[in-house]
Amino acid sequence: MMDKRTPLEKVLHALNYAVVTAVSLMCLYPMLHVLFASLSDPMRLLAHRGLLLWPQGFSLKGYQAVLSNPNILSGYMNTIIYLAGGLVVSMVLTPLGAYALACKDYPFRNVLVFLFVFTMYFSGGLIPNFLVIKNLGLYDSRWAIILPTAVSTYNLIVMRTAFSSVPGALQESACLDGANDFVILYRIYIPCIRATMAVVCLFYAVSQWNSWFNSMIYLQSSSKWPLQLWLREILINSASGGTSDDADALYLQELIRYAVIIVATVPILVVYPYAQKYFMKGVMLGSVKG
Repeated sequence: MMDKRTPLEKVLHALNYAVVTAVSLMCLYPMLHVLFASLSDPMRLLAHRGLLLWPQGFSLKGYQAVLSNPNILSGYMNTIIYLAGGLVVSMVLTPLGAYALACKDYPFRNVLVFLFVFTMYFSGGLIPNFLVIKNLGLYDSRWAIILPTAVSTYNLIVMRTAFSSVPGALQESACLDGANDFVILYRIYIPCIRATMAVVCLFYAVSQWNSWFNSMIYLQSSSKWPLQLWLREILINSASGGTSDDADALYLQELIRYAVIIVATVPILVVYPYAQKYFMKGVMLGSVKG
């Protein structure tokens, strides 16, 4: 096939590819830097200056230290518990709330939507939230991590808009067959917006996986800390130089800092490619129609 593009179009095409490639490398390099650093010899790594384009030597000491650390393993287990429990609670409550707000004959629907959206811009503040959690008896419990973030207003609005795009004739025909609201929701509405459900589920999973602030505020027992909070402690200790006088231990601590970032990041990066195909369809479905 003949290329019918003009010389100017070819130049603009090449320029677009060059800009996109440069931006992609800028976004990718920090992750590659951490990966190469985690595989490097700690002494050669600290002596290196400039861009890190490949591992400086090769060492798995950082990963061995991380994976043998009981706090990291405990943090992994706690994060999985919070992730699984949070997803179950969120993916039950969010569709229920979105379905109610999508029903045109639901009383005070617009008022409720306004109140939900209001919370996106204004909140009670950290101290009132802490007092509520404490007075409910949730302080230092796993529910303090799962329940306060069970429903995201943004995800609720996205799912509600997706439900609104489902033809009303489907609901009317189901009502004529004697279906109740739960049957209509789980047999008709949810199958029609699988892409949006997948995207919302991923949003909740990423948010729960990366969460550490609520754990720092509401959890007193370190045995309940998630992985990201332990990661924060390791990074702070590494930045402060640690407490050991042994030079080898300090070098290894620098290596652990990079290794633990990789260990904490890889699981969620593995999930992203499988859910990527749902992004455009799912988000657009939940954002176009009101």
